[in-house]
Amino acid sequence: MANWYLQNGKDSDVVLSTRIRLVRNLNGFKFLSKCTLEEKDKILSKIKEIVPSLGYGLEFIDIKNLDDVTKLSLVEKNLVTPEYISKDKGKGLIINKEENICIMINEEDHIKIQVFSSGQELENLMNLIIELDEKIGDLIEYSYSDKFGFLTSSPVNIGTGMRASVIVHLPALTLTGNLTKILKIVNNLGMSIKGVNGDGTQNIGDMYQISNNQTIGITEKEIIANVKNITEKIIEQERLARKYLGKNEMELEDRVYRAFGTINYASKLSQNECRKLLSDIKLGVDLGIIKEIDDSKVRKLELYNKSGNLQKYIGKTLDGYERDIKRAEVMKQIIKE
Repeated sequence: MANWYLQNGKDSDVVLSTRIRLVRNLNGFKFLSKCTLEEKDKILSKIKEIVPSLGYGLEFIDIKNLDDVTKLSLVEKNLVTPEYISKDKGKGLIINKEENICIMINEEDHIKIQVFSSGQELENLMNLIIELDEKIGDLIEYSYSDKFGFLTSSPVNIGTGMRASVIVHLPALTLTGNLTKILKIVNNLGMSIKGVNGDGTQNIGDMYQISNNQTIGITEKEIIANVKNITEKIIEQERLARKYLGKNEMELEDRVYRAFGTINYASKLSQNECRKLLSDIKLGVDLGIIKEIDDSKVRKLELYNKSGNLQKYIGKTLDGYERDIKRAEVMKQIIKE
């Protein structure tokens, strides 16, 4: 079975992916900002010991053993942050083959549990992460307060330690000029919405991440319900905007097929240019205008457009100019598959 980021899911015409994470700290250890490297290594060893008991096909990976291209590919899949992977001492990953579970050890907190899915799968992922969290909590003691909940290095995470987020594709709201209004409404409702590849209306590729701000004084189920409610409203608005664009059928068809033609015949493509083209192509595929490829193939194009995963696909380290040439070749290969 293909990894989650190459699959379609519920509402995947608008929702690209769902992620839920929980941050936890071990009782009896200082927060990481106060830890020495020796103390971080002790935390790492303690957590590493429980991996065989967790199940889910999880394995421990020592970050020091990863090459730079592999590290970059993990960042591009949103499994880890660039800051985390850039310094590998006292750190490790617990991950499964499907990569829908990825646990970062010694990021800002001792443990960051993350679960992922394509499409909108907030409730299913909540059940998975709670089950996994309870398994880990049975094997090691968390730092917990009856008054405040789970104790974290940052006050913004205290309480449940849960952050739920969805990445949405909003090209029609952008084209109709309604995106700014939507961003303001969502941010005023206690949620955060930001560009995945930039900020605000300067975002490249029309992809945005919606997530909760509040983690204390609220239950995990309430967090999920709130994020789901906002997501469903945005899905509705984006689909309405797409219907509006469809009234000018010739202009829309011209736009998406120009993008498809460019990616089919270009000899050289930068990553950002390709992101813009793929946004229009995905819109065309989801609206049934472009019939030559399906959404699963669009997902593959989006993954291997990114520099690290492109080099993994080629099996060779490339400089920037070489990547732009190979990117154009790989895009054509994937379309023809």
